[in-house]
Amino acid sequence: MSRLGRTRQARTAEAVARVLTGTVALSVVAVALFIFVYIVYNGIGALDWTFISEVPRDRGREGGILPVIVGTLYVTLTTAALTLPIGVLAGVYLAEYAPRNFTTRAIRLAITNMAGVPSIVYGLFGLAAFVLLAGFGRSIIAAALTLTCMTLPVVITATEEALRQIPQDLRQASLALGATRLRTIYKVVLPAAAPGIITGSILGLARAAGETAPILFTGAVFQMRRLPDGLSSQFMSLPYHIYAQVTSVPGWNRTLVWGTAFVLVAGVSIVSVIAAWWRSVQRRKVKW
Repeated sequence: MSRLGRTRQARTAEAVARVLTGTVALSVVAVALFIFVYIVYNGIGALDWTFISEVPRDRGREGGILPVIVGTLYVTLTTAALTLPIGVLAGVYLAEYAPRNFTTRAIRLAITNMAGVPSIVYGLFGLAAFVLLAGFGRSIIAAALTLTCMTLPVVITATEEALRQIPQDLRQASLALGATRLRTIYKVVLPAAAPGIITGSILGLARAAGETAPILFTGAVFQMRRLPDGLSSQFMSLPYHIYAQVTSVPGWNRTLVWGTAFVLVAGVSIVSVIAAWWRSVQRRKVKW
């Protein structure tokens, strides 16, 4: 085959690859957009002040979802407070301090395997470890610890990968100016890697906020007229409330259930958009 023929063949292959990858990307976006629009269309009608500010009545067929929203915030914020320090520090160790040996490879393999464990298994683990063995009972802290175990692999991996994207020249320049390794990581590397770390953390916490199985065993309840009063309290949660309504309440109110789903999706979407905007702003500030 002539050089011209090979060039045409390569260009054709490149064009086909571009079309295929573009089609797949558009398909994914279209499916996600369809799901979002469908939830908004069915749930927007439930949104009013009563729905947001009142407690559920008649097993959730009437009233609002205030305890459900507050319980979700309680668990998610507690999970974030437990997950972020541990996950970021573990990611820093693996990226900056850990030697390249069998132990480190085993740790990374364990983290990868943890990320693939089904959420129902985490729920059973949380029931055995935190509810029964640790004696926390069915509570916010037990549920948050369970969700922390589930979210940590995502945060650790995101932190490690974000740190590895930072050029070694930045580290070497800081060390050459007399900074210690710890100060270099704290003042130079972490600020540069912050957009990637925050993005990974938000994705992990968004998954935690939408999980049902882990909290099913560790603290979520079907009906609760009062707000949680501490970490030892049981709680209501948006994903569990949707699940319980559809599976356990005869004649469940379709509008209120879709409204609950809309609140959950809208909350996660707003946080994700804010995180993406902040990441974009921060990345424009970082130059190397």
